[in-house]
Amino acid sequence: MDQQKIDMFIMTNQKYFPADKIVFLKDRLKTIDDDKFTLVSSVELKDPTTVLLLSLFLGGFGVDRFVLGDTGMGVLKLLTGGLCGILTIVDWFSVQKKAKEINFTNVMNLL
Repeated sequence: MDQQKIDMFIMTNQKYFPADKIVFLKDRLKTIDDDKFTLVSSVELKDPTTVLLLSLFLGGFGVDRFVLGDTGMGVLKLLTGGLCGILTIVDWFSVQKKAKEINFTNVMNLL
């Protein structure tokens, strides 16, 4: 794989992945061919900032969890008002990390 393509991919998408796993992702991207790189580039990544804003404004209804694909917790938050607001507040501080981990997992599943 071309080093310049890998660097460009990392530079444009680094906010979508955990900072401590960027080096591991870069190493894995070096070992793939161009067809697989095209597939990895087409993966829809969830923006952590957007998920945080959804959590701040609609977190009590579970919208943030539905966007992340965590349907069970989304339904729980919807029916209980975010467990009376407790889970909503916890998600304000953890939802960005969860979004980055989900993005990393989705890309690694393709590699």
